[in-house]
Amino acid sequence: MKEIYDPVLTFQLSNDFHVKKVLTNYLPGDIQSRDYAALLEWNNIYYSPEPGSQKSVVRIGVVQWQMRLFAGLDAMIEQIEYFIDAVSAYHCDFVVLPEFFNAPLMAESNHLGPVQSIRALAAYTEPIINKFKEFAITYNVNIIGGSMPVVEDEKIYNVSHLYHRNGSINECKKLHITPSELSYYGMSGGHELKIFETDAGKVGILICYDVEFPELARVLADQGMQILFVPFLTDTQNGYNRIRSCAQARAIENECYVAIAGSVGNLPRVTNMDIQFAQSAVFTPSDFSFPTNTIKTEATPNTEMILIADVDLNLLKELNMYGSVKNLRDRRKDLYEIKWRSNS
Repeated sequence: MKEIYDPVLTFQLSNDFHVKKVLTNYLPGDIQSRDYAALLEWNNIYYSPEPGSQKSVVRIGVVQWQMRLFAGLDAMIEQIEYFIDAVSAYHCDFVVLPEFFNAPLMAESNHLGPVQSIRALAAYTEPIINKFKEFAITYNVNIIGGSMPVVEDEKIYNVSHLYHRNGSINECKKLHITPSELSYYGMSGGHELKIFETDAGKVGILICYDVEFPELARVLADQGMQILFVPFLTDTQNGYNRIRSCAQARAIENECYVAIAGSVGNLPRVTNMDIQFAQSAVFTPSDFSFPTNTIKTEATPNTEMILIADVDLNLLKELNMYGSVKNLRDRRKDLYEIKWRSNS
């Protein structure tokens, strides 16, 4: 290969043009080419069938939430609105909150025991959903509303909701239930895994423990996921580091951005939610166009704060086509595959 040099064709082939066929009688009378020509194709990775329908640079706001006792639902909603308002002021396209951010409301039912307490917390989910939907429209930002308990057919699930700024809502149930969630709350795992189309890219949501299972993110990546959101809740540093390390791996192997959002602080009056550790962050793939440590931005550990990060979706397209390594393209699909059984 490349033993013959042509001043035009060699340059074109080096810039990702592909020879589709040889044309005959292309230029009659051209003695040097003997009337032959090469039909070349160049794939425009930036092409969109709907020009201007999607942004290239997307701004993400991550809320590292301080667990504290609230006087009631209204007081907690006021604190939530403060963060959404602040993120909106920076013209963010997304804001993500942590898993079980509403756990402080369990304090009033803590005497009932964990199972009854988490079900009492689920009674707040619907009014919070209604407020988030209102905030997404009012503040013009897509909200990944952490996660909240939801009761369906007597089972209790850990559910994250995506509130689009056009007023629509999607939901994502946690698939893998931790031993603690099972033993304390009797929670059940969901059965669906979906990618969500937004006005700022294709996104996926994996709640905490789910990000530790690489098959899930790969299924989403095969559907074109560009940003993965991971609301999490961890009590210790080793628990946090499992989430962090796996989230970074998901960004590298799936050529996507990953934003993780956790809670900090203490809840002494809520059983099994008494301590939290977090260092929220936005991670990137690993190549020349991205930070050498794959960290776009990260929070101060155990401090309530907001992260703001711009991520360029076009860089993901370039990485997929021209990266130093091509984790998605170079898979040996002749040897193995990941197959989702059903969404039912």
